[in-house]
Amino acid sequence: MSYPGTTVARMSYVIRSVRAEEWPAAKELRLAALRDPVAHLAFLETYEEAVARPDSFWQERTAGAAEGADKAQQIIAEGPDGRWVGTLTVLVEEPGTTDWAGFPVERKQGHVVGVFVRPEERGSGLTEVLFDAALEWSWGRGLERVRLIVHEENGRAQRFYRRAGFLPSGLTVPLGDAGERELEFVLKRE
Repeated sequence: MSYPGTTVARMSYVIRSVRAEEWPAAKELRLAALRDPVAHLAFLETYEEAVARPDSFWQERTAGAAEGADKAQQIIAEGPDGRWVGTLTVLVEEPGTTDWAGFPVERKQGHVVGVFVRPEERGSGLTEVLFDAALEWSWGRGLERVRLIVHEENGRAQRFYRRAGFLPSGLTVPLGDAGERELEFVLKRE
């Protein structure tokens, strides 16, 4: 699915959902994200863990969030040269289940994960465009709200999420034994 728009970033880039057969590009972009200097604040997985995964993992992961999937959607920004330069994924969380951290899910909601824009593309508006597409997909599925979890020390990401309309919910998620926390930010459907 392509997401039409009028922003400057959309004039040069294609914003769309991934296709199942594009798993090699999805893998490459994820590995690039995990090599980013702030990856330890943004992702719960390390580069070493991800690079060791078999191709079957990447194939299943991509297919599960590809165009037409109902439970997740990976959206990418594709440059004029075909190179993927940004991504995020929306996971659908159903009421009555528990989330990745063991908290109960009380409403049908989206959970944005895996947000990444290549460093040379940051500041171009691509992150905003990716979020617009994620929200369009989420509201089109009848989700009541969209949330994300951000490390308490990732100030850059928190500032962006606030500009995009997400607000802290007050829910905190402890991370391991180091005393670090992640914060939930939420955007409710209007």
